[in-house]
Amino acid sequence: MVQYIKTAQMACLEKANEGILSFLPDIILKISTLIPLIFLWRAVMSSGVDVGISMNQMLSYAYVSALLSDMMVVKTAATGWLSEGVFMRLYGRPLPVLGQLVSQTIGEWLPTLALFSLPMALISPLIGVSLKPVSAWFFVSLILCISLGFSIDILFACLSIRLRNMNWLISRIRAAIVALLSGTIIPIRLLPSGIREVMKYQPFACLGGAPLSLFVGTADPCGILWLQATWNIILWPVTLFVFKKSQEGMVSYGG
Repeated sequence: MVQYIKTAQMACLEKANEGILSFLPDIILKISTLIPLIFLWRAVMSSGVDVGISMNQMLSYAYVSALLSDMMVVKTAATGWLSEGVFMRLYGRPLPVLGQLVSQTIGEWLPTLALFSLPMALISPLIGVSLKPVSAWFFVSLILCISLGFSIDILFACLSIRLRNMNWLISRIRAAIVALLSGTIIPIRLLPSGIREVMKYQPFACLGGAPLSLFVGTADPCGILWLQATWNIILWPVTLFVFKKSQEGMVSYGG
């Protein structure tokens, strides 16, 4: 465990050593997306349209989704590492490759949390957004969301090995699927009833949309946590099996 913590610390320091200018474009993009979105939802909800969720809930949903976006939809550097030759170096270290990948990703989250999420959380009262979770189960759901996110991302990385020279396409497909099915942008409960009933049981719905719905109190914790745990139990064995089968390709491709 100590070695994983040190790996995360090193990743955090490496990211921080790149300087504030390296974070600035991403932070500006996040802010320029979040603030208009808040005012957009405020305008929509003020129009009197009944969507089964209050204005305060919707604003909190969108705000927290932006603040914890890296955790809500996990994206590791695995796909990029394939073309950069990084995997060859990882196999020469004493830690399991997956453990290194997870630790480094978590470490890289920390500077963004400090420079973007924390300041935006502090000014949330000025914008009229509450950041108090309705249910403490939100934190358990967030952990399950992160775990499942790593599993799904690693599966997409393994798919990149099968489809060499198509990393960019795989990344775009992944981004489109997650944006549509995870509920991080538009809550799944706002979709038409027929589509909603189908969508809420697929694994992507257990990503950001699941903990966010518990944060604002629009879902039953038992149902959400049961579904998240089930998909973790189903997908992680598949992920480990596919990853093991793909290791030779990762070394040759990444080397």
